[in-house]
Amino acid sequence: MAVQQTTAQTTLQARVKRKRSTGIRFLSYTVLTITILAILGLSWFFLTASGSSLRFMMADTIITTQHRDWAKYLIGTSELQKRVAAYTKSFDEMGTEKDLGLVDVGPLASHTPTEVVAPVKKDLVTIENISGPNFKGKLVTISDPTKLRIAVPEKAGKGEKVSSMVKRTGAILGVNGGGFIDPNWEGNGFQPEGVVISGGKIFYNDKGMNGTVQIVGIDKQGRMISGKYKVSELLEMGVQEAVSFSPRFIVNGVGQVKSQADGWGIAPRTCMAQTKDGAILFAIIDGRQTHSIGATLYDVQEIFLAHGAITAANLDGGASTVLVHNNAIINKPSSEYGERYLPTAWLLFDHPETADIKNVWEGLDISKIDPSKW
Repeated sequence: MAVQQTTAQTTLQARVKRKRSTGIRFLSYTVLTITILAILGLSWFFLTASGSSLRFMMADTIITTQHRDWAKYLIGTSELQKRVAAYTKSFDEMGTEKDLGLVDVGPLASHTPTEVVAPVKKDLVTIENISGPNFKGKLVTISDPTKLRIAVPEKAGKGEKVSSMVKRTGAILGVNGGGFIDPNWEGNGFQPEGVVISGGKIFYNDKGMNGTVQIVGIDKQGRMISGKYKVSELLEMGVQEAVSFSPRFIVNGVGQVKSQADGWGIAPRTCMAQTKDGAILFAIIDGRQTHSIGATLYDVQEIFLAHGAITAANLDGGASTVLVHNNAIINKPSSEYGERYLPTAWLLFDHPETADIKNVWEGLDISKIDPSKW
């Protein structure tokens, strides 16, 4: 009996050892396989052309977020600095090419005096869905550009949500506007960058009259003005509404972004364009979400060109991207905290001359504004 028990115990121990040995071998093979795949994956990621292309696209995407410095783990600190400098230089160059005046904002400018042309009734605003492999969004078409105004916060010391600006002013539609000083990406949204013009008056200017600035605006005739100008030139040109941002990426009907690789990463986007007949287009692209990762500037450029854009420029995007229509947000902003507080927005009115938009920065020493204080 004792011999049988000893034999049974020996057999059981042998089985346990075999199972343990099999388990160890399986685990070892699994770890080895994962290690080999990781080495192959990293080699592809860092050493091949296709892997490097993806790596730089990822780095560009991070550069457009709140965590720009993290891109150094993909491309190194030196390459990050070169990449940012290259984009800055490229954006600056895009802003200097002369506008040839291809947009026709005159109602009968293309016809001879003897022609009688019945006016075509167009909806003031239409909104359609747009999409691509990685993104979904909205394309807004505004038939009369002179119905747009730049709105600013109602109270000093803090930005205002676009939905609040729309409701407060009775606007039909609102889109986020220009850039702003945003320390640690936690700013209060009150201090713009560059220049803000509303109703033909300078509301904010941190460049001086002879300083140059990249702007996105509209003049008295409703022609879109974008690119790099002196502030004094903007007044001479009759610019009525303007905010600061860049780049201008369609000039005289020609796209300036040459490929996806030069499209400044994948992100939520707000961009503005104008077609030959004067209609204003806004592209509002969701991003950083499961339903829409985001778009490159090249993606937006292709959409605008397909819709006949002559001029196009980038506006503030990322977590600021928002579209409000009939007092409802109709896109999906990327910020986990919801809609951001901003210093400027493009608003659409039936009667923009009656819009109650006051200069919230009037009388303030802008050098003493604390954009981090809520």
